[in-house]
Order: sequence, then C-alpha cells, then structure tokens
Amino acid sequence: MNLEETITEVPQETGTDTTVVEDTIEQKLEQALAEASEMKDAFLRAKAETENVRRRSMEDAQRARKYALESFAEDLLAVKDSLEMALKADTLSQEGIELTLKQLTESFTKNKIVEVDPKVGDALDPTKHQAISAVESNQEANTIVTTMQKGYMIADRLLRPAMVTVAKQKETDEQS
Repeated sequence: MNLEETITEVPQETGTDTTVVEDTIEQKLEQALAEASEMKDAFLRAKAETENVRRRSMEDAQRARKYALESFAEDLLAVKDSLEMALKADTLSQEGIELTLKQLTESFTKNKIVEVDPKVGDALDPTKHQAISAVESNQEANTIVTTMQKGYMIADRLLRPAMVTVAKQKETDEQS
C-alpha cells in the first residue's frame, strides 16, 4: 500500500473529507521543505564562517612567525652598534665590552632567553647538558666537572645544551 492509497483510504474509513487530509499533508510537506531550506542556509553560513575563521587564523599564524623575531632583532641592533663602535676605537676598553655584554644580556632577558650554566658538582641533566667527555674525578659519577660552553633556553625550549665535562669514578687497582 502506498501513500496515495493511504490518503484515499483514511477518509473513507473515518468519514472525513479527502481534501482536508491532502491539504494537511501538503502543508506539512511545504513546512518540512521550508525548514530544510532554512537548515541548509544555516549550515552554509556556519561553514563559510568556519572557513573564514580558519583562514584568518592561518594568516595570523603566518604573520606571527614572520615578525616574531622583530623585537629581538631590534634589541640586537643596539648591541651590534656598540660592537662596531668598540672596533673603531683606538683601544678596546674593558668597560665598553662589559656594557655591550650587559646590553646583550638585557635583550636576552627581555626576550625570555635563559642561560643554562651548570656549576661544578651539579648533576648531569641530559635534557639541558651535553657531556663531551668524562674524566676521572673525586666527585660523584655523572656530576659536572667543568662547563666548556653555556647553553640557552627560550621559555621551556632548549636552544643549545651546555657543553660539559662529567666525572667518572676513578679506577682502582682492584677493578683493573
């Protein structure tokens, strides 16, 4: 039995007018089509808005990557100028070099670049230190004996590990 047979059978069984049933079904169909059209329009608008947000986010991220170093680069220009002036001077003054280093250190601090400068006796931290050699020492094994080169971090990210020499236990005659 299909829909048309149902429509024509319903009025006969109940005794109602067939045009009323047909009108009701047509109204419901029109209403459903209108709702579907509204939903489609709302979906398309939401999809377009999502696409716009995604595009703007990508543009913002590209802009941020492109200009992220701008502030740091501006800070370094003053350091470069100071170094160039020091080289032009007849004599290099310790005070001028210290002031230039202070400028650079302030630029690092302002841009959240932190030194990794392990001290003698500190434990080796493989996430921040790179052991370049191990030497026999009276110190506990895997502790820092010397720092060859400082490391640097930006925020929580390691830029360069500190290059260190670590202690190893002295070999005794019994171990040989």
